[in-house]
Amino acid sequence: MDQHAPLTAYDLTRPATALCPLVFTSPHSGRDYPLEFLAAARLDAQSLRRSEDAFVEELFAAAPRLGAPLLAARFPRAWCDANREPWELDPGMFDTPLPPWVNSASPRVGAGLGTIARVVASGEAIYRRRLSFGEAESRVRNCWEPFHTALGDLIAETRVQFGACLLVDCHSMPSHPAPGADQPDIILGDAHGTACAPRATRLIEAALQRQGYRVRRNDPYAGGYITRHYGRPRERVHAIQIEIARSLYMDEARIERHAGFDRLRANLAAILAGLAQEDWSFL
Repeated sequence: MDQHAPLTAYDLTRPATALCPLVFTSPHSGRDYPLEFLAAARLDAQSLRRSEDAFVEELFAAAPRLGAPLLAARFPRAWCDANREPWELDPGMFDTPLPPWVNSASPRVGAGLGTIARVVASGEAIYRRRLSFGEAESRVRNCWEPFHTALGDLIAETRVQFGACLLVDCHSMPSHPAPGADQPDIILGDAHGTACAPRATRLIEAALQRQGYRVRRNDPYAGGYITRHYGRPRERVHAIQIEIARSLYMDEARIERHAGFDRLRANLAAILAGLAQEDWSFL
């Protein structure tokens, strides 16, 4: 794990030539943990990583080679969550009252998973002290805003070049706590058909199924802020979230790649290669 302050908010890997109207993002795989964050946390560094969608940007690393950009956050989700509104904040985390325009009533805030998370994904509290609003504002200004500026620019460029854009927001999901439970390998979230053209969702679903993956839609992950905010099919911008079961590629307790990682990455590269060749003129 990197234990230095992030040098930049994100890594953007562009293709040599854009060949398709696809844009890929990985907002939750960042693992640059600032030293001041580690010092303020009541959890150890390994426990903080439970919120990561670890290694997801590596799983989709073929995208630029196949003609589509890949934007990956470098900052960790537990530090600042790029898949939230910019100001979803829990008043109980702060040492002074928050500005009245802050959204403190969202379900994400109630669950402790706002823009500045109160807990890690497994439910343990992160901080040993209350934060100042200035700390939250600094994270939004230095992490959230640059990431979304870059994403907005990519979408606009793609729409100008191809007439439309399909944003694929890449995530991973924990294994079901009950052994043997019927958990799919992949969940596609298109906000129940409102963020992405149904035909595009079907194309991606079929491509995954041809590789043997069990795919489900929208349950329980229908898409977060990125999918719902950017997915505007009437404006020819479509967004879909993909959640991949971590058990396919990593040891979840140790947060390490296992033997399935290379196979999954190769399968995804084959899927992306097919998607890059699709006729997306219907978008």
